[in-house]
Amino acid sequence: MTTLASVAPTTSAPPVAEPPARFRDLLASEWIKVRSLRSTPWTIALTTLFVIGSSAVAALADYKHIAEAGPATRQPHDFLPFDAYTPAGYMTLMLVACSIGAITVVSEYSSGLIRTTMVAVPARGAVVLAKAVVTAALWTAVGTAISLGSFLVSQAILNGQHAGVPLTHPGVLRALVASALLAPVCALVGLGLGVWIRHSAATMVTSVFTLLMLPTLFSQSERWSADINHTMVVAAWKRLVQNWGPSPDAHMFTATVPGSWIVYALWPLIAVTLAVAVVRHRDV
Repeated sequence: MTTLASVAPTTSAPPVAEPPARFRDLLASEWIKVRSLRSTPWTIALTTLFVIGSSAVAALADYKHIAEAGPATRQPHDFLPFDAYTPAGYMTLMLVACSIGAITVVSEYSSGLIRTTMVAVPARGAVVLAKAVVTAALWTAVGTAISLGSFLVSQAILNGQHAGVPLTHPGVLRALVASALLAPVCALVGLGLGVWIRHSAATMVTSVFTLLMLPTLFSQSERWSADINHTMVVAAWKRLVQNWGPSPDAHMFTATVPGSWIVYALWPLIAVTLAVAVVRHRDV
């Protein structure tokens, strides 16, 4: 006998649509990806030790020089930019920050994980912005620790010859902030380059050329050349850590402090904006 239940049409509940991923969920996901890279904490730790160690070595060299030359050489403003913020140490920081910023994107392209990410989150621009926020936050924290550590260690050494400066010394706060922000600025530039190029070796070479080699092609002895040089990140950093105004060399054109801060803002802004535009209009 056929029952009513056997002939009654079966109905099923309509599928429930998954809610779109919230931006804070994207931030949590990107933070997990950054932490999962085993090389990241070791690289950051070694870079921190190297940069602060460079500042300590420079301060020890000046300590010895002051001790041999006598009190006449004790001019604290001369030692702030060269000891607390040595070019060798901070150029290394620029390369490391830019490289790891690029790896956060390039590693996903090389492994194919980026396809899974884009399928799960169709809003590609939001994914890039989440990567940028996490990268900026991480390297701002790292840059702040390195900048403050470099200053405190170098000035503690110089204080042995009464040549150190306190945090309230004119120009110190600007140098601290500029050196702290150098890391996130370069990391975001690296992230942008990683999105555009998508290949590790090519991204690293382009990063080195753009951040460190390109500025050396333009001197500050000619106005047109100096204007180009002043648009570079490393030139802006050097100007911001200086504790004097116009260059002592009358034949050199010196960048302005407001202009250097603008360079700091424009480089990561342009890099991230173009990265968002590229990822929206290019196949993964």
